[in-house]
Amino acid sequence: MRQAIELARERAIVERVSSPFSCLVVRDGQVIGSGVNAVLSTNDPTAHGEIVAIRDACTRLATHELAGATLYTSSEPCPMCYAAAWWARIEAIYYASTIDDALTFGDFDDRPIYDAIALPGPEREVPAHELLREEMLEVWRAFQAIPNRIHY
Repeated sequence: MRQAIELARERAIVERVSSPFSCLVVRDGQVIGSGVNAVLSTNDPTAHGEIVAIRDACTRLATHELAGATLYTSSEPCPMCYAAAWWARIEAIYYASTIDDALTFGDFDDRPIYDAIALPGPEREVPAHELLREEMLEVWRAFQAIPNRIHY
């Protein structure tokens, strides 16, 4: 965790190239991926520290699955980063500061996202609407019928 905090300090305070969101992916005592927030430097709204670190680890190991790995992150993950850790099968997440700290010190507020996810799609701030479901169900049925289809 100290390495993750130091990475946040270095990139956000010393170099001033990022906000203080950093992350390390560790497995068997070894850092297998690292990342800092790169949203502004890459013009990619998904380039949070955790996402960058997970992508780095997956690229290095040539896999989409990080079972047995742990995230050490400078701040409690947002919903997107938590979901990415879930899909990568990360075993545990440790964070050094909370979402409330990020709001207090950096004006980063994830609460509306958590609130929106709990609502039915059409009632969310960014509404989500079902469209052409029956056509897509045909694709799902065809996919389901494929022997030895891809699973992840």
